[in-house]
Amino acid sequence: MKLISCEGVTIGYDGQRAVNNVSFDLEQGDYLCIVGENGSGKSTLVKGLLGLIKPQEGSITFNGIAPNEIGYLPQQTVIQRDFPASVGEVVISGCLNRRGLLPFYSRAEKDRAADKMKQLNITDIQKKSYRDLSGGQQQRVLLARALCATEKLLLLDEPVSGLDPVMTADLYQLVARLNQTQGITVLMVSHDLESAIKYGNKILHMKTETAFFGSTADYLKTEMCQRMMGAKI
Repeated sequence: MKLISCEGVTIGYDGQRAVNNVSFDLEQGDYLCIVGENGSGKSTLVKGLLGLIKPQEGSITFNGIAPNEIGYLPQQTVIQRDFPASVGEVVISGCLNRRGLLPFYSRAEKDRAADKMKQLNITDIQKKSYRDLSGGQQQRVLLARALCATEKLLLLDEPVSGLDPVMTADLYQLVARLNQTQGITVLMVSHDLESAIKYGNKILHMKTETAFFGSTADYLKTEMCQRMMGAKI
């Protein structure tokens, strides 16, 4: 089943096209990696998928999921890393889009947050300040927060930026396990082409337009993949 279909999506700023005529489908259970050089429109496309920017041309169609039901893990800024809240408060805030205008978290939402913290092995730090955690711990917390928001789709924008190799491998394995064992669809923006090829079953290569969309196996055969990897594969 197609969760998202993008057809000829164009998004621009100040007369410039940041995303130009991009088309792809995201099927339930996919692990789709969006790759491309800086300035190729990857993060702008993410904003379009989240409903933060409307396409100037083309369409984004959702099937069985709404933008506010996407679990989103954004790139972290310095300010976000210094956020003065407890781990538990950050995690349960992922339920905000699901709960409407209700003033307090329900028992079900509190149980959901507790379950996600247990799942990601961060229950023992739930009362700690988020700002005092390591980069890897913070990303686990944000992933738990994203899981509170969704049952179906995780959208990750450069999730390993700033992490050391051990923490990077840990996060990739966590996301892969969620995809493989729980059937959660993953859409990840990444500069890490090697890991995108290792974990993703589909690749969208952007150069503001769609340079390639298809299976990872087919992408490996392309000249652009070989050029970006620096050697023939």
